[in-house]
Amino acid sequence: MAFARACALSDVPTDEALAVTVDRYDVAIARDGDEVYALQDLCSHASVSLSEGEVADCTIECWLHGSTFDLRTGKPTGLPATEPVATFPVEVRDGDVFVDVETTLNGVTPA
Repeated sequence: MAFARACALSDVPTDEALAVTVDRYDVAIARDGDEVYALQDLCSHASVSLSEGEVADCTIECWLHGSTFDLRTGKPTGLPATEPVATFPVEVRDGDVFVDVETTLNGVTPA
């Protein structure tokens, strides 16, 4: 695993995601309570940025068509999306968020 610093934890809002680039991947960093998640910042339905959507109840909603994705698994939980998005391991260290984009938690290859 190769973790890279993505952002400060304090930069991640509680009800939306933060768009960051880690290595060559666009990643959405989201919080649900004390948990922090990282997923590919690209809706599998319409190829738009997920980080512009709302975060609630461990899901993120695509702003364009309303697809929702589970932050833990990347699986769609609401149509029209039917394919998952890549999710990545996250570590919080000394107030910073680190993401490993070389490893996916759900086996989905990032686009």
